Amino acid sequence: MVLIPAGVFTMGTDDPQIKQDGEAPARRVTVDAFYMDAYEVSNADFEQFVNATSYLTEAERFGDSFVFEGLLSEQVKTGIRQAVAAAPWWLPVKGANWRHPEGPDSTVLHRLDHPVLHVSWNDAVAYCAWAGKRLPTEAEWEYSCRGGLHDRLFPWGNKLQPRGQHYANVWQGEFPVTDTGEDGYRGTAPVDAFPPNGYGLYNIVGNAWEWTSDWWTVRHSAQEALNPKGPPSGKDRVKKGGSYMCHKVPGRTR
Repeated sequence: MVLIPAGVFTMGTDDPQIKQDGEAPARRVTVDAFYMDAYEVSNADFEQFVNATSYLTEAERFGDSFVFEGLLSEQVKTGIRQAVAAAPWWLPVKGANWRHPEGPDSTVLHRLDHPVLHVSWNDAVAYCAWAGKRLPTEAEWEYSCRGGLHDRLFPWGNKLQPRGQHYANVWQGEFPVTDTGEDGYRGTAPVDAFPPNGYGLYNIVGNAWEWTSDWWTVRHSAQEALNPKGPPSGKDRVKKGGSYMCHKVPGRTR
């Protein structure tokens, strides 16, 4: 794990591109020192947890999970009769879970070094408890994501591809039709792919969404805060960092 030093930063923004994302307002936040894993939890990491505990994820218990249609075979897609109305590229696939990310005919055996997928918040908390760790707060995540930089769009600066180099696994091309894979990947990438940020954290944006401990809310106080932990209750937890399906905005440090 990496020790993230205590510090003060401006969390959020006064100029959100999507107001419903709950990024506003900008507020001054102080965080104590804490530890973060240098890498996303890989399939190999999660397999160790499952082998040690016989844990069943919620996707395994439910019997299905949502998969991006661009990764599915035509045979799988022909058997699906429903989708998410607001995001029709997400399809419910029976048998999809962390072991079989695109359904029963897929496997993680050739991508054990990729981030584990189809993991709910409860699954993530269970893994953390087994590993003797915890999920970061949203403030801790955002502070560590910035890597010591201030007033920058990304953990490495203001340009998505400085000097033409790719720093994150995000979508290239017309979404959701064509991912050109210019960064070398269509779908997830190994957890140690791409350069780390200033704190030594890899894939802190892009690749796979990351859970935090906070309840999600669209409303935040502008008052200065010390180690904020979000609202006491809610309907969903905060996910940060974006994924391989995201463009510029979700991959930003805000």
